Amino acid sequence: MSIVAAARRIRRNIGFWVTALGQEAMDLSLRTHADLRTRIVESPGTTLDDAALAAIVADLRIVAGKTLPAGDLTYGLFSGRREALARSIVTLVSDATSGQPIAFNALAVMQVARDGDTQEVIHLGLVMVDPQARGKGLSGVLYGLTTLLLFIRDGLRPKWISNVTQVPAVAGMVCETFSDVYPSPLPQARQSFAHLQLARGIMRAHRAVFGVGEDAGFDETRFVITNAYTGGSDALKKTFDDAPKHRDDLYNGYCARELDYARGDDLLQLGRIDLAAARRYLLREIPSGSLPALLAASAVLALQRMILPLLHWLDDKRPFGTLRPRLPSGGTAS
Repeated sequence: MSIVAAARRIRRNIGFWVTALGQEAMDLSLRTHADLRTRIVESPGTTLDDAALAAIVADLRIVAGKTLPAGDLTYGLFSGRREALARSIVTLVSDATSGQPIAFNALAVMQVARDGDTQEVIHLGLVMVDPQARGKGLSGVLYGLTTLLLFIRDGLRPKWISNVTQVPAVAGMVCETFSDVYPSPLPQARQSFAHLQLARGIMRAHRAVFGVGEDAGFDETRFVITNAYTGGSDALKKTFDDAPKHRDDLYNGYCARELDYARGDDLLQLGRIDLAAARRYLLREIPSGSLPALLAASAVLALQRMILPLLHWLDDKRPFGTLRPRLPSGGTAS
């Protein structure tokens, strides 16, 4: 690489991270594999203009079109409505050379009633991978990367996550990655009162996030949603034979016993990302080649928590949370 090219690359990287430090909502792009680039966009329904939003939705539909054998999804981000995309965090994996989208995850941030207050829960959301890209080790990026970055940005405070699935491979991944997961076939799994409160709140107010209709039932003992595929997610319903299996038969047998696949049941899993979960994720799921980019992104997000509040405190012209500007915009002191 020539000196000029190296200087340009350094300048681009500096410019990117300076921009990232000023973001109140994440819009990060990093190499997670040698030939793949991952973009994470927080609240695209509120942060992107019409053209950029339409481009992201088009990429998601391209992946979905290669993934679903039949039928169209009608709920959530596929609707293209800004209000649905405002509460989403999209993780989009594309070919680094062609820009062709090959996989995505759409997280949703839910405010769930608990103990007379509200608790933020990150729903792991819908994941789709182009069949031709399977086997590239994308599950770690799609299921855990964004939650890890949110955990780091929030000062390493434990965060609740939820997941709705009938796929043994996904159910097992959630059990092995996150902490205090229920339901789970692991012997240490226990249903706490916090699990029950959050599950009730999710089923009461947030069914639309994962495409479950009002007529679906919920078994509070087993955390099984019965007849789940009636709210716009019909195309995702699978037989047990078709559902991707986990490498550990413990999870395959558990799903086969607990779920009625003919009826269309799902597990509602609740767990937390904390320091122990973050450590497990880093050691097991992150490709070694992507660690430098991930560490750089993590450092930026950690710095955001220290630098942005200071910048907002010193800026007396813009509102920030409960802080109000000293003078109206364009005003002058009397």
